[in-house]
Amino acid sequence: MTSPQPRPNVAAIPAYVAGRPPTVRPGMTSYKLSSNENPYPPLPGVIEAAHRAVDVMNRYPDMGNTALYDALSARLQVPVGDLAAATGSVALIYQLLTAFCEPGDEVVHAWRSFEAYPIAIAAAAATSVTVPVTLDGRHDLDAMIAAIGPRTRCVMVCTPNNPTGPAVTQAELDAFLDAVPSDVLVVVDEAYVEFVRMDDPVDGLATYRRHANVVLFRTFSKAYGLAGFRVGYAVAQEPLAAALRAVSLPFGVSGVAQAAAIASLDAEKALLERVESLVAERARVEAGLRAEGWEIPDAQGNFVWFELGERTVEFASAADELGIVVRPFAGEGARVSVGEDEANDRLLELARTFPH
Repeated sequence: MTSPQPRPNVAAIPAYVAGRPPTVRPGMTSYKLSSNENPYPPLPGVIEAAHRAVDVMNRYPDMGNTALYDALSARLQVPVGDLAAATGSVALIYQLLTAFCEPGDEVVHAWRSFEAYPIAIAAAAATSVTVPVTLDGRHDLDAMIAAIGPRTRCVMVCTPNNPTGPAVTQAELDAFLDAVPSDVLVVVDEAYVEFVRMDDPVDGLATYRRHANVVLFRTFSKAYGLAGFRVGYAVAQEPLAAALRAVSLPFGVSGVAQAAAIASLDAEKALLERVESLVAERARVEAGLRAEGWEIPDAQGNFVWFELGERTVEFASAADELGIVVRPFAGEGARVSVGEDEANDRLLELARTFPH
């Protein structure tokens, strides 16, 4: 007797491995450094806005995200029609592939890069074309151009790259875009854009205005600290943004999430002061690690990357013993978020004691 079967590509979807919570240890505060979360609690104004939205949770949210789009339009100086919101930037990946990829089409992306890329690509019955990052964790943009073929529909550029940390420069991105065919979508995934401090940083908004095939992905999960509410948005010229909206989940972004995102934009000055504190902590951690002899890639997100190979699981276990949980990628390395000062101190302690 036969039974219903999913599409063959579903069996090929790799599992997403989320950062696990910290181990509870009596007498010790444990810290979660496995998910690149903002360690600061929400600002009071954001909490109040969310509470007001909870009071009307019996009503559907605004499916058109009208107030959120108006706030983003004013903040970014872009037309409302160039925006598409979703439940985190992860949802935008799925929407983009749904809208633009046929089964068997190819999506080029760096590897290792964001873990959701191959999952979403497989779910769309498309094909991942992976291009290894360089030894220092950077996108090999020349190799990515060479990997573009007649079935390529999309290229993902994750900058800063998660989990390795480096970001591409504007000059590098401009040269890349000049070489990419105009009918190939280029996603500039800027989930960590607020943390970038480097020479010649990418100006995503200027780039999308110059290129009709560029889509920016941004999120409120990281710098804005709304990871639990799932609000991401795309910025693209109107035909592309309209396609993303067309395949979006109706009522996907909750009313509470929309209210919190708008309040976060209103509180942006205070929030970005917190970002500066995290950037300062990132610099302290980087300096401390290098002083201990660790060679880590340039960190432009809110995390650092350890290239550990077969010692990755051992490193994660040693971190756990110190009351910090990191995100291991078995056989490759570990990503560690910049967290509370005490958590970062324990990471530096680990760096002093773990053989390398």
